[in-house]
Amino acid sequence: MSNFWRVQLTDMAEIDLIVIKIWTTEKFGAPQATKYLEVIASALEDLMIGPKPIGSKPREDIGPNIRSLHVQRKGNKGRHLLVFKEAKNQTIQVLRLLHDSMDLARHSLESKIDPK
Repeated sequence: MSNFWRVQLTDMAEIDLIVIKIWTTEKFGAPQATKYLEVIASALEDLMIGPKPIGSKPREDIGPNIRSLHVQRKGNKGRHLLVFKEAKNQTIQVLRLLHDSMDLARHSLESKIDPK
């Protein structure tokens, strides 16, 4: 088995990412949106090492086996959390990308479509 984990976004996480891009572009411009998406991509890459990267936290308050990872890492600013869980076949399933000011327990984590 590979040392790296596969990271997949659910449909809801993909929608979250699109909304983040649109909102950031409208508020701060396309260059800042591109930079912020790179910050998020870096956090997603950190999940490739496995379901417990440095800085991730268990979130049993949200659901069983759920963890979160703040995108603010490695000197990069950010205000979003990756909400994820370990799935089958060495896969990390990103359920949502939510702003860190949100009450995470109030947001649905269940995808309406099966992950790809």
